[in-house]
Amino acid sequence: MSSDSQSRRHFLKCVGLGATAAMVGMSGCSRISMRPTDLARATSVRRPRRLAEKEKLNIACVGCGGKGTSDIEGVSGENIVALCDVDANRAAEGWAKHPKAPKYWDYRRMLREMDDKIDAVVVATPDHVHFPAAMMAISMGKHVYVQKPLTHTVWEARQLTLAARRHGVATQMGNQGHANEGTRLLKEWVDAGAIGKVREVHIWTNRPIWPQGIDRPAEEMAVPDPLQWNLWLNGAPYRPYNEAYMPFNWRGWWDFGCGALGDMGCHLMDAAFWALKLDNPKRIEATSSGINKETAPEWSIITYEFGARGDMPPLKLVWYDGGKMPPRPKELDPDREMPKGGQILIGDKGIIMDDSDYCHSPRLIPESAMRAFLPHRPPKTIPRVPESDPYKEWIAACKGGMPAGSNFDHSGPLTEMILLGNVALRAEGPIEWDGENMRVTNDPKADKLIRGNRYRRF
Repeated sequence: MSSDSQSRRHFLKCVGLGATAAMVGMSGCSRISMRPTDLARATSVRRPRRLAEKEKLNIACVGCGGKGTSDIEGVSGENIVALCDVDANRAAEGWAKHPKAPKYWDYRRMLREMDDKIDAVVVATPDHVHFPAAMMAISMGKHVYVQKPLTHTVWEARQLTLAARRHGVATQMGNQGHANEGTRLLKEWVDAGAIGKVREVHIWTNRPIWPQGIDRPAEEMAVPDPLQWNLWLNGAPYRPYNEAYMPFNWRGWWDFGCGALGDMGCHLMDAAFWALKLDNPKRIEATSSGINKETAPEWSIITYEFGARGDMPPLKLVWYDGGKMPPRPKELDPDREMPKGGQILIGDKGIIMDDSDYCHSPRLIPESAMRAFLPHRPPKTIPRVPESDPYKEWIAACKGGMPAGSNFDHSGPLTEMILLGNVALRAEGPIEWDGENMRVTNDPKADKLIRGNRYRRF
């Protein structure tokens, strides 16, 4: 029996499907090849199908295990018409809930064969697959919801932002905190001058909670059935399979993930990025436990410097991970502990602190300052997202509603800013950034990291 037949049999056992028709596209390693750069240069412009009032979206999902499971659940009120994952074991739960949807190993084949049946695509894969999968979907006129960080490199984030505008598709990045109440409150308070001019921000996380600062394993392991290893690698440079990379620890490997900064930066930095009208930093400098070519460091501290923005003064934003923390504010009440992750905005008239990963509950500190502020809180001027649900927000945008809050015009520049921190880490020296021209001006080696590795044909 061929390995493909074994994989098919295993797949049917995993998800309990009784019809081989549901297996369309489940070939081993597809020979379909498409370079993301070719897609970015495509001259034809396809736009999304217009939906009739109350018509449901036809949604395909790329990546159905892990975070993909909850992403599928988040959009399951619409029509789930196709599902794609390279590992039937990981995808089993998500696939079993939609037995009639065709199942694929290869998103390229799914998009080509199901083109006229798909309106929108959810991408919940490891970071290195976000760009090629999303770019192909956008180029075919499909709305997209892409997990954070939006892309694996700075260049990719810019390309997706431009492509989404060009094709007129509705977009959303999966930093769900942007849809919540606390993020809006923080922005309204900053806009109203509750803490005066902000010149300094500190943001930190308890990540990584996976191995970093390690070298590539020497051992080559057998690829477990039914994993399609070549498709999992996608365009990343080929390497033999090892359990050190997946299903979770890929986040620390430079070829696949973006380390602690990429994993949590799009959550924790989002509110400050929005409220303080940040965009391109002028200079980024990083210190860390040490850099190797394989994985992100065990810990890092990254300092971003921004120029003035309108009436907002120059600003310094400092990121901490791997157990590093900012100085404890003297204004913090003695009985209150510093959280494992959070943010502090320091203004010339006060301080806002949030002790969550998603800006759930910003408060002025000390607590006496918050109590004094409560009677004078500014009005709520920013529209709220119903149920703080980023999926429903995106679905409404796909159907002609207002753009979702973390659409690529917001989340693309946010991702660029965050991933520049990884460029500074790997450069091991300060970098100066020309955002308009997407160029590191003081370090040619660092400049090459803006685009990253060339894509491998697979």
